Amino acid sequence: MLSMLSPVHIAAGGMAIIFGGVALAASKGATLHRRSGLLFVYAMLTMGISGSILALRQSLTNPNVLGGFMSAYFVITALTTVRPVSTWTRWLNSAALLVVIALTLIEVGLGFKALASPGGTLNGVPFFMPFFLAIVTTLAAAGDIRMLRSGALRAAPRLARHLWRMCFALFIAAGSFFSIRERVAKILPEPFTTPAMRALPVALVFVAMFYWLWRVRARRIFAQAR
Repeated sequence: MLSMLSPVHIAAGGMAIIFGGVALAASKGATLHRRSGLLFVYAMLTMGISGSILALRQSLTNPNVLGGFMSAYFVITALTTVRPVSTWTRWLNSAALLVVIALTLIEVGLGFKALASPGGTLNGVPFFMPFFLAIVTTLAAAGDIRMLRSGALRAAPRLARHLWRMCFALFIAAGSFFSIRERVAKILPEPFTTPAMRALPVALVFVAMFYWLWRVRARRIFAQAR
């Protein structure tokens, strides 16, 4: 059974990048955006769960273990943000808060463990990456607490929360694929395997994210000024 998970994980990761890219480029709120976004969530959950199971065979500290849980956390909370508030969504958000707090504590611990190692790395991951992820998950947890206390978000804050969480999940998928040259070389021609070309799609995710966040903020300011 585990031997079947590897192709499932790879296929789900590829579909996540495609569906995520389509959702990011499509007009927000349009049918294409909603459908591709939902398919992106399903693909990310499949990729994350299968990746965590595969990574657990190697080590509990394998970065893909945390990456799988983190992927699931971000897409689930992004999805519940744009769903009507119900007992089910409140339960999911509360459970997600516990997960992201646990992820933060583990990431901080792994960061210090990597920092104390001779090469400053842990399983090939430099010490600053767990600390960076810990900052992101801390911010995410703070947002979860604020939402659970205040209730459902409205308008721009709701869209911004949904947007940045979906984009960070896409960053995880894109970074996982494009960071490994051998993996890219199996699918794309040689010119696309250089460090610059492999970094470009990952950077574009953040460019698109900040663009749409700016659009959401600009729309909010315009609406308040009217």
